[in-house]
Amino acid sequence: MKLDPAIFKSYDIRGIYNKEFDSESTAKIAQAFIKVLGKKYKTIILGRDGRISGPEIHDILIKNITNLGVNIIDIGMVSSDMYYFACATKNLPGIMITASHNPKEYNGFKMVKQIPYFFTGDNEIEQMKQLILVDNLPETTSQKGKVEKWDLMNEYIAKILSLVDATKIKPMKIVADPGNGMVGPILQKLSKKIPQIKFIPMYWEVDGTFPNHGGDPLLEENRHELQQRVVSEKADLGIAFDTDGDRFFSIDSKGRFVHGDFLTAILSTYFLQKHPKGTIIYDIRASWVVPETIEQLGGKALYNRVGHSYIKARMKQENAVFSGEVSGHYYFKDFYLCDSGTASLIYLLAALSENTKTLTDFMDDYEKKFVISGEINNEVQDVNAILAKIETKYGKNAKEVIKIDGITCIYDNWKFNVRGSNTQPLIRLNLEAKSQTEMEQKRDEVLAVIKS
Repeated sequence: MKLDPAIFKSYDIRGIYNKEFDSESTAKIAQAFIKVLGKKYKTIILGRDGRISGPEIHDILIKNITNLGVNIIDIGMVSSDMYYFACATKNLPGIMITASHNPKEYNGFKMVKQIPYFFTGDNEIEQMKQLILVDNLPETTSQKGKVEKWDLMNEYIAKILSLVDATKIKPMKIVADPGNGMVGPILQKLSKKIPQIKFIPMYWEVDGTFPNHGGDPLLEENRHELQQRVVSEKADLGIAFDTDGDRFFSIDSKGRFVHGDFLTAILSTYFLQKHPKGTIIYDIRASWVVPETIEQLGGKALYNRVGHSYIKARMKQENAVFSGEVSGHYYFKDFYLCDSGTASLIYLLAALSENTKTLTDFMDDYEKKFVISGEINNEVQDVNAILAKIETKYGKNAKEVIKIDGITCIYDNWKFNVRGSNTQPLIRLNLEAKSQTEMEQKRDEVLAVIKS
């Protein structure tokens, strides 16, 4: 059996299939999942994305879960947010076969306990790992579970359209690139419901080999073609999704990438019009544009540590209407507090339709005042040692130091967050200043400390 303990991450289980885990360990993961869920649940939701190893892993899960007497509602090949919709609608736990935006060799599992609560690395995922390592797993039962198939696409599309008044969406020309991931089939259906939007398709066919570019649009090489295409087509904007469809990205008409904090600010404007004095959660890495926008509009801005499980729990606790992360995850009260690339799209269309500003106008305004580095990743051996070094050098002179997720140091004219990745051996830097010159100077200075 192949099982690298490192595949058990903070939010999911993820690794290279047939190298870091295999068919035998997949069976044990299925058994551990059911044991950790407990005997309360007799039925679970099962879905998968378009990865080439998905069908094999899917069949292993079907066999091992039903062998334990648990029924399965099989929703087939879906996006992650379609899976969330299924779990929320049926009020059931679930397991989704996906490795998010990772390369094609990877696969994994994203597990819902009960929407909006997921299995996490400091709780249920760790329990699963320990059960497998000591081989304390449940045995096959005499009464096998049953499998029911559910094609939920039309119901999911109806839910997405119910979030806004689609009749008020203005005509726009949009280049759309789901990167051969799971949003392609969704856009094919959705585009028929909002005919005033002229979609120009890029890579709408599901292909688990991801032949055209990688699955993470945060990386410039994965969105470069889209940025060029928006300009050449004279489109109003471009949109992209990661390959499992829970993250959303946009490009303005000048071909500029709209950073996640800028999009959070734009969507916050929309939600505070709909929910005056509403609470909005943003992640600790975000630009000053986010809390300033929220507070200027009379809303309550609350920063939070990074990660969907922490964001969702905080939203529930604070009764927040919306939350945004710079990584492209956007969470909505009216979509079960979950992140959804397609819901992000429909809300952005509604926001732009109700505002006199275009996406390009917003970008012009933001870039004059807020100069951000974007997220910069560095591989390191010892994350904690780097964080300690950063605190020693920068903490004593900072106006404010926040340590809820790595370290954030705030000064009068610049600020930064340095944190370890929850899923990879990386240090991530996000820095902001009031001018391009200062941003570049401070960025290079902090990076030199990280690399020293």
